[in-house]
Amino acid sequence: MKIGFIGLGNMARAIIGGMLREGIASREDILGSAKTQKTRDAVKAEYGIDVRPANRVVAEEADVLILAVKPQFLADVIGEMKDTVKEDTLVISIAAGKSLSWLAEAFGRPLALVRCMPNTPALVGEGCTGVCVNERVTEEQQSYSLRLMGSFGRASLVEERLIDAVGAVSGSSPAYVFMFIEAMADAGVAAGMPRAQAYEFAAQAVLGSAKLVLETGRHPGELKDMVCSPGGTTIEGVKILEEDGFRGTVMNALLATVEKSRRL
Repeated sequence: MKIGFIGLGNMARAIIGGMLREGIASREDILGSAKTQKTRDAVKAEYGIDVRPANRVVAEEADVLILAVKPQFLADVIGEMKDTVKEDTLVISIAAGKSLSWLAEAFGRPLALVRCMPNTPALVGEGCTGVCVNERVTEEQQSYSLRLMGSFGRASLVEERLIDAVGAVSGSSPAYVFMFIEAMADAGVAAGMPRAQAYEFAAQAVLGSAKLVLETGRHPGELKDMVCSPGGTTIEGVKILEEDGFRGTVMNALLATVEKSRRL
């Protein structure tokens, strides 16, 4: 089975790396196209896959076609190669803001379509991806799509009406987490820690806390209570965060992201 990539940017590379690492496909099974020779050369050197300059060639050969181009270019890209896509090709899009119905209209004929919303931690194998499918996707194709997207982190099937929420909670939120890490590190520096060490401690604390939630299955509030000793230092910090509207601010930021996504 041939797996074709239209676009070979960071997210496409994360998917390719995950597929090869998990044995979902061999290098010989993967081909891709990119706009510049520099990108094509870099991907070929890193992953050893077949790279082509023409999107149409990749679309014609692919049994699974992954659209990994920016949303603003997707209509033109589909327009130039849609007539070369085989009837039984599974088409997977990772373009934000482009619905299943939009994709169906762009191709102009019935196809098995999958829409995915990955996030940037996919670059280090810790991604979280929401996956939704149209009515032409078989159970086998759905399972394959989830396995593929799970090769670089976690992947879950969601209803398309929730995809904007997925984008906020997992897609945009790494930016907010990076801000949180930076703020914690700044406090560490203010308290006398060297900058590099402060970043390391803050980042590892976030990583470890996230693993506790995922691996223990405990409610985040319960885990928070475990850290807060009576009359201790942590509960004093929690008090300040609550007074300054920490939870409400985070919720408002994510809900604003959802609304912006819905307007795209």
